[in-house]
Amino acid sequence: MKNLRILVVLPLYGGSLPIGRYITSALSNDGHLVEVFEAPEFLDAYNSLAGLKITANKLSYLQNSFLNVVSQAVLAKVETFEPDLVLAMAQAPLNHQALKRLRKDGVTTAMWFVEDFRLFTYWKSFAPMYDIFAVIQKEPFLQELEKIGQPNALYLPLAAQPDFHQPLTLNPVDKRKFGSDISFMGAGYPNRRVAFRELVQYNFKLWGTEWEGDHVLEPLVQLQGARVSSVDCVKIFNASKINLNLHSSIQAEELVTLGDFVNPRTFELAACGAFQLVDERRLLSEAFTKEELITFSSMDDLTDLIDHYLVHPEERIALAEKARKRVLADHTYQKRMQSLLEFTAEKIEGWPRQKAVHSSLIDLPPELSGEISALLVRLGLPEDVSFDDLVWAIRRQQGKLSELDTAILFLDEWKKQYSQ
Repeated sequence: MKNLRILVVLPLYGGSLPIGRYITSALSNDGHLVEVFEAPEFLDAYNSLAGLKITANKLSYLQNSFLNVVSQAVLAKVETFEPDLVLAMAQAPLNHQALKRLRKDGVTTAMWFVEDFRLFTYWKSFAPMYDIFAVIQKEPFLQELEKIGQPNALYLPLAAQPDFHQPLTLNPVDKRKFGSDISFMGAGYPNRRVAFRELVQYNFKLWGTEWEGDHVLEPLVQLQGARVSSVDCVKIFNASKINLNLHSSIQAEELVTLGDFVNPRTFELAACGAFQLVDERRLLSEAFTKEELITFSSMDDLTDLIDHYLVHPEERIALAEKARKRVLADHTYQKRMQSLLEFTAEKIEGWPRQKAVHSSLIDLPPELSGEISALLVRLGLPEDVSFDDLVWAIRRQQGKLSELDTAILFLDEWKKQYSQ
């Protein structure tokens, strides 16, 4: 299924934001024409409302009004781009009114809800309003979705983006900065705060936010608890001998929860060829075998594994190579998007809808064929792209237009004038 027009709607901020960028890249690499609604560009204006020093009721009213404007901006983007699918990430700024309008206009919509349904319950209000609702957990979530009127729910676990999450050869400065025997990258959830106090005797670095106020762990926290960029995350994964992967929980007394969803870090570490120790998860065995990924079920279990693998680098390397091979075969965002689009075609009758025939590139002068081919490669477009989609891709570029870009845009304007 190629050459679809897909609008990806990002959230203003949050954990699904980088995932939205990864799927945009994956869809483009698979030959689709992808446009992104950059909701993060509205974040500063949204946050500035809190500085007005007004009552809570007034602030809530203004914030809701602002988000309604952002939703209307998404609708305007849809009207202009005419996508085959609007794919929204969790927390995307699409309110009920906008989703009703999209359904009325016959625009197919999907959300990838990459959050824990037990903690983030807004799905109860929004799930029935999407045509497709993809989730990272199975039962009882899938049954609950069907009960509230969402029959098209798809289990779609997280993944990695191999052209970003990959093995790196680090220079000595980065090795020293990011390297350690043991590392953890993530937020300071209660279960992690308690668990990691038992590991302070190791050469251990903590990366990420929300670790403040813990005097035991404070010496381990890097960059004073600042947010770590996605680029630096990959460096940390590559530089660490052992990457700890303890899934988050707000229950401090239950350090290893044996929960269901598998976090993105599991797949990202594996794609980097980095060795990890991950807590037992009920759905993990569907993604990796025991020969590909080492799991722990208690802190005693974890410390035993740390002590063993610190002195057996050859075993770490062999396991990491197996995990990476599995990710590349089965757990990429390109694979996930293929599954989502196939599921959509199966569940939504007549999707994607037949559209009016667009002008072909055959209309362009044949002497430009070599330059056109090079342009398609630069824009990441297939050889059989329509003229209208080529024009769209040229218009959304950043920077100075080439002579060929300008000529194509001029031809497009001429064709419009001529057809009137």
